[in-house]
Amino acid sequence: MGETKDFIRTFIDEDIKAGKNGGHVETRFPPEPNGYLHIGHSKAICINFGIAGDYNGLCHLRFDDTNPVKEDVEYVDSIMEDVKWLGFDWGKHLYYASDYYEKIYKYAVELINKSKAYVCDLNVDEIRQYRGTLTEPGKNSPYRNRSLEENLAMFEKMKKGEFPDGKCSLRAKIDMAHPNLNMRDPVIYRIKHATHHRTGDKWCIYPTYDYAHPVSDAIEKITHSLCSLEFEDHRPLYDWVLDNITIDCHPRQIEFARLNLTYTVMSKRKLLELVQNKFVSGWDDPRLPTISGLRRRGYTSGSIRDFCDRIGIAKSNSTVDLALLEHCIREDLNKTAPRVMVVLDPIKVVITTYPDGQVEEFDAENNPEDPSAGTRKIPFSKTIYIEREDFREDPPKKFFRLAPGQEVRLKHAYYITLEKVIKDEKTGEILELHCKHDPQSRGGGTPDNRRVQGTLHWVSAGHAIDAEVRLYENLFTKSDPDNTKEGEDFKSFINPNSLKNLINCKAEPGLMNLKPGLRFQFLRHGYFCVDLETTPAKPVFNRIVTLRDTWAKLNK
Repeated sequence: MGETKDFIRTFIDEDIKAGKNGGHVETRFPPEPNGYLHIGHSKAICINFGIAGDYNGLCHLRFDDTNPVKEDVEYVDSIMEDVKWLGFDWGKHLYYASDYYEKIYKYAVELINKSKAYVCDLNVDEIRQYRGTLTEPGKNSPYRNRSLEENLAMFEKMKKGEFPDGKCSLRAKIDMAHPNLNMRDPVIYRIKHATHHRTGDKWCIYPTYDYAHPVSDAIEKITHSLCSLEFEDHRPLYDWVLDNITIDCHPRQIEFARLNLTYTVMSKRKLLELVQNKFVSGWDDPRLPTISGLRRRGYTSGSIRDFCDRIGIAKSNSTVDLALLEHCIREDLNKTAPRVMVVLDPIKVVITTYPDGQVEEFDAENNPEDPSAGTRKIPFSKTIYIEREDFREDPPKKFFRLAPGQEVRLKHAYYITLEKVIKDEKTGEILELHCKHDPQSRGGGTPDNRRVQGTLHWVSAGHAIDAEVRLYENLFTKSDPDNTKEGEDFKSFINPNSLKNLINCKAEPGLMNLKPGLRFQFLRHGYFCVDLETTPAKPVFNRIVTLRDTWAKLNK
């Protein structure tokens, strides 16, 4: 740990100094298995596992699976994969709130016996109406003063499935005039005749998150319940539940600011809407902020941990610039990603002065940031491909790439000069460019050391392999798509150009038979990752990020 500690570690230090919990620290990461994790969850994962590690403590992974209607084993499996991929290990401490259903139920019975809970026949809308507002107190339910015997009997009937969904609920009896709306007799059990992914049809009543969560924490003897800031108003209820049941552990809840990111939505509901309505290809679509989407796009676990470390732990919510996340992956891949040449929009160049049938091999460094990465051989021949945008027949001023009579350097190879543009006689389409080369410039230099300002990447036409390259931009055109006016829909800000699929790219021959997940820097284009849909014959690449680092420039 560094010298400057965040407020969570300061609180923990205070507890240790005061002799609480025997100096032990135990945290938990408690996702609900109702969707895939996103970049915001990665912050919570890093905080919970990181802090426990700093104090030689433990961090549990617990699924708060209290709503069978929205939960699925698919989400459970994906969450475990994401946490492991980020580099964290819960060891033997994998739990589910459903593991504790019997105990949670018995604690609810205890609350009834203490006249701290009652069965209420009001429906959801009526409970909302009785609740009051921030400026007006709520009204007591007409069922609030049911007898102890009637409450116990009705709760038992709820458990046995004798009532339909919505007929009644179990509510905590606290204070309908409490200034905190969460304390106005919140529902702690509701009826749901739904099959649970772990308990099947054993239960038809399920505890609410606000009730099951503190009880589960206490059962697991968590010392510090770290959660995001939206649960700050729920802390009095967290404490109330544990103060009113017979349990020998009372974790300290501490809230931190959640992560918000520009050009992104973090709501599970909105992400699910994007997936279900096919605005994206799935939960692992590289345009989504899901951890699986970032992984498929090519982000490394180290870059995400670095990002979470840089943004730190704050007490107030703010929005982080997406450029910082992109800066973190650039810094990571700049050190590790091999450099290769891939032409995204090819135009053919014939070097008329180069011998027919001759093939040379040039040495190319794999990573100038890492001399130990060595070199590779690149074939060169009479016909090559360059980027179409690297040629202008009528160039603007300060255009230093290929133009009539203009000389450029081919990376690792020769200097060439454009002599002739070959066009289709009928359509005027440019078919190929004819150039001459300077044999004395082999490897990129000349005896007279003349200066050439333009350097182009290229691939040999006879050796190139076909590749598909997917260029990604922000999914939204608006930096804060959650900030909508009345009548607006966040989906109206979806960027129609968020994915550009290039299917006729040309790549170095060494990029055959690649495994998904490998990362490269395409010279001048950015960092790319081999996609899951790649084939041995035709690799498929996702652009992770461009080379331009706006964050680094702004923060010099």
